[in-house]
Amino acid sequence: MGQGVMSVGEGTRIFPDVEACIDCGGCVVACKRTWDIPRDEQRISIATMLEGEEAAAGLNANSATALQQGQSPGETSIPMQCYHCSNAPCVSVCPTDSLLKTEGDFVEVRDDLCIGCQYCLSACPFGAPQFPESDDGVAQLFGTGGTMDKCTMCEERQDVGKGPACAEECSTNAILVGTAGDIADELEKRGSASFFNDVAMDIIFGDDAEVFA
Repeated sequence: MGQGVMSVGEGTRIFPDVEACIDCGGCVVACKRTWDIPRDEQRISIATMLEGEEAAAGLNANSATALQQGQSPGETSIPMQCYHCSNAPCVSVCPTDSLLKTEGDFVEVRDDLCIGCQYCLSACPFGAPQFPESDDGVAQLFGTGGTMDKCTMCEERQDVGKGPACAEECSTNAILVGTAGDIADELEKRGSASFFNDVAMDIIFGDDAEVFA
């Protein structure tokens, strides 16, 4: 397994180390190839903010620290996907129980129950839900957004002891997989920190967010 994959299976989480991400797109390619995702669709994307800008003095490689100090983090790339949140807002708002949190801590989609209302898209702060078959204009009126699709955290690969494809093929090990404690320890070892604020961390990790304090 790659360096960023510390453990797999039940209770594992996925989380980005934004200090390590170089926006190479390797994770996007790995996901598409592994799951035969069409060219115009994706389950993971790289969001780049403040492109071309320098961070505050002395903080170019410490974007999370810069934010904590109220300084500009400069150009920062963030792998965005479903983080399989502990307090998943998508699960809370789904009117048909199409989305559920499994005992293994994965957020799964039951395709046969999804009505394409796109409530999950509105609720998710990370832009994870995708509606590849949607007609945006029609969906606003009738909720016919097609069936939701998103990152599965490669649950099937984890069942056989492999890490998610995006994490395994990340050239800089910017996508971390393991327990909350594993991830917190690895970030500390690298001198990195969480890029997300306390509200987002509570959504993603629930009570386990305290290990990042």
